[in-house]
Amino acid sequence: MASLRFRNGKWQVQVRRYGHPTRAKSFQSKSDAQRWARQIEAELDRTLIPNDVRSLNTITVAQLLTRYRDTVTNEKRGIVPERKRIEVFLRQRWSTLSLAKLDASTLSRYRDTRLKQVQPGTVIRELGLLSSIFEKARRDWGYTAFQKPLAALRKPKAPDGRERRLKPGELQALTKACSTVAGSWLLHGFLLAIETGLRRGELLGIRWQDVNFDKAVLYVPFTKTDKARTIPLTERAVEILQERKAASASDAEDAFPVSANAFRLAWERCKRRAERAGCAGIKELRFHDLRHEAVSRFFERGLNTAEVASISGHKDLRMLFRYTHLRPEDLVTKLRESKALAA
Repeated sequence: MASLRFRNGKWQVQVRRYGHPTRAKSFQSKSDAQRWARQIEAELDRTLIPNDVRSLNTITVAQLLTRYRDTVTNEKRGIVPERKRIEVFLRQRWSTLSLAKLDASTLSRYRDTRLKQVQPGTVIRELGLLSSIFEKARRDWGYTAFQKPLAALRKPKAPDGRERRLKPGELQALTKACSTVAGSWLLHGFLLAIETGLRRGELLGIRWQDVNFDKAVLYVPFTKTDKARTIPLTERAVEILQERKAASASDAEDAFPVSANAFRLAWERCKRRAERAGCAGIKELRFHDLRHEAVSRFFERGLNTAEVASISGHKDLRMLFRYTHLRPEDLVTKLRESKALAA
């Protein structure tokens, strides 16, 4: 509501609205003061419709998180990790606050506390999810008066990309360990990941109808980037898939009829088996590191950046280079070969 008063030869006008700082200005004429007040009030009215700032006091952060989990997260392929992150948020004391009381300092304290418990990469992903949830509330759920408490929050420094590749002896040790799993699906999955660079989820999503043995290509419909792609297969990859098909049931539609969790647990057991067999250091190898191995091998075979990106599915070349770890000794060999050819 606007209030006017004449003081010191000028008309002073103030506009007060709940949830907003008071706006004030002085004018020589009363009509100018009234006109300005009407403009400010109209501005505030537009920002408060359909949900004004008072609605922020009626909903808690926990209610917002729960709504997002039940209506948005449940429609995503990455439902499991995202639900786990939201469960972490719901255990925090700040989740009981109303949206009106949630501020940057509260989330800053959460960030600092969380960094003592988990890796920076985890905190970055959590803050990114929170930002998406808040933006969803502002854009689609009508909480337009909700400010962005994460806008000015400093994010942790992103960790350096992993440079783990297979070390001498590890391929043989893991091949032997995976061979003990009945059905050969783990062995085939392990070897195929090295030949194709497929993510675990993409690997487990292979259907026989998507494999063209004659053209040696594989159609990958479900990807992390939501963009399907068709990749070429090496001779070894074709052999692995043929072996997998021979080992599968005749009426099977999926090449790997196992769940992601079953695959993960079997992989961890095989690493422990390889470690007990004398392969030291194998425990810290992740299945996703095989993607690093595959991408690096593509470059070592002489493929250019565009060709490798079309196989790996990377949209951002910076991320592609983070997955590329060429061995210096291999580059020495390549340099010597090029010198010999030039001579």
